[in-house]
Amino acid sequence: MFGRLMPKEGRFFELFNEHAEQIVLGSRELVALMVAGDDIQRRAYAIETIEKRADKVTQTTIELLHKTFITPLDRDEIHQLITRMDDILDLMEDVSQSIFLYDVKVLTGEAQKLAEVCVLCAEQVQLAVRQLSNMDNASAILKACEEIDRLESEADHIMRAAMAKLFRDEADVRQVIKMKAIYELLETVTDRCEDVANIIEGIVLENS
Repeated sequence: MFGRLMPKEGRFFELFNEHAEQIVLGSRELVALMVAGDDIQRRAYAIETIEKRADKVTQTTIELLHKTFITPLDRDEIHQLITRMDDILDLMEDVSQSIFLYDVKVLTGEAQKLAEVCVLCAEQVQLAVRQLSNMDNASAILKACEEIDRLESEADHIMRAAMAKLFRDEADVRQVIKMKAIYELLETVTDRCEDVANIIEGIVLENS
């Protein structure tokens, strides 16, 4: 009788999916921003709006966690997963705001490549999260996590090559400083995706 009165597990997986969708939307806006030209301010505002929507999802998830007696996953895992997912969008917003505040008018091909890798990482995060409610999907989830790891390594290589080219070919010191910061932020987006993949891998290994 007592157990039936307790809150059920809630809609955690729905909230994870909702947040993952915002991550993918944010990543696609980030790529659009790379080629936006005079439209950078609008694109930056769009990413800020997406990030705020994701913040609300994170807040709802944490509030639900406090209200729910029986959770589908370990409570710490739920908290870590949603907060690390939120970190991804926070960094995307940092990238867009940096581009806007630094008044960068033309972005390099390397910056666009890094942003495109961010999209691929975001899509794999969404794929893994979408399947997390059913541990029969363990193999597919782990495959998505492995792909995120591979993409993070690819982003690291792109960033190193971009940095080498920047220091070798760019004469304007201010532009060097700006682009170095942007490259590092973009690569860190993929690092945060890898953090999420590591949490998901842990969940799968514990529950499958």
